[in-house]
Amino acid sequence: MQYINIANQGVKFLSPYQAGKPIEELERELGISNIIKLASNENPFDFPESAKRAINAQLNQLTRYPDANGFELKQTIAQKFGVQPNQITLGNGSNDLLELFAHTFASEHDEVIYSQYAFIVYPLVTKAINAVAKEIPAKNWGHDLNGFLAALSDKTKLIYIANPNNPTGNFLTEQEIDAFLAQIPETVIVVLDEAYTEFTQKEERIDSFSLLKKYPNLIVSRSLSKAYGLAGLRIGYAVSNPEIADLLNRVRQPFNCNALALTAAVAVMNDDHFVEKVAENNRSEMIRYETFCQKHNLEYIPSKGNFITINFKQPAAPIYDALLHEGVIVRPIAGYGMPNHLRISIGLPEENDRFFTALSKVLHLPLIK
Repeated sequence: MQYINIANQGVKFLSPYQAGKPIEELERELGISNIIKLASNENPFDFPESAKRAINAQLNQLTRYPDANGFELKQTIAQKFGVQPNQITLGNGSNDLLELFAHTFASEHDEVIYSQYAFIVYPLVTKAINAVAKEIPAKNWGHDLNGFLAALSDKTKLIYIANPNNPTGNFLTEQEIDAFLAQIPETVIVVLDEAYTEFTQKEERIDSFSLLKKYPNLIVSRSLSKAYGLAGLRIGYAVSNPEIADLLNRVRQPFNCNALALTAAVAVMNDDHFVEKVAENNRSEMIRYETFCQKHNLEYIPSKGNFITINFKQPAAPIYDALLHEGVIVRPIAGYGMPNHLRISIGLPEENDRFFTALSKVLHLPLIK
């Protein structure tokens, strides 16, 4: 029996999501140590002390189910951002939410719009539910919102916009987003995926929760995996109008957020010092990456995230493999249709030094002071 023949039609043409190679796997394969991982846009700092204290206080309660409604975390988010708890939906990471949006609002009779070179989960969830995927050609590696508008039809049900975009780092301004939303029918749900918003400058950051007051069809999705450092716990949240949140919470799996994730999230949501430390390291080290690329005539995509994508103008797979042998894990993105590019997460200064040294060796670049 070939079970692929009885799988959902969309699933037949999917490939499993390829995460960044774990350090342990590279140690086993190559027998090397002192490896650095700059592949998965993770937080390079140690786990937040505020989260550690909260988790330690929770350990004796792990025989109990977590709070299915996440009351305390919703209250914390609501107070921090000036929204109401009944606008919030919690997820097992923002990936869980991105899938939840599709299951709630789209079916095989509907169309879902997203950009070329956008987060690979958008096409994955679209195809998994047999919806019609409309991938809009990118503009300068980012979202072409005019192209999105031109693609609208009476079958369009859902639009995904990543801002900043992963894996390219492109960024849309609040004016661009606002003008776009003003032209979208209320029957079309727009998801603004802001997993990397904390890495943008405060003066340019979109006040996306205020946009919810103008556009009831908007959902804002965020993650605590990046700037907040909780990637291993898997926790994210979405804010929408209460009616949409009610629908999402009908479909959301009960207990989809574990107790340690919930308690750590409450603690770190109020840890502004930790988040600012992370963002400041990202700002200063991003300048170093840009300077390195400029000095060596390496083309890169300007990024507002905690990563930078470099175009090597040749197949990047051999470069990726050579970096692995130097003990440096980065991210190949041929699966995004970018076979000549590598995405590099911004690490700590010493980790970035390792990358600069390794890439210079692999590409036989001159030493430039």
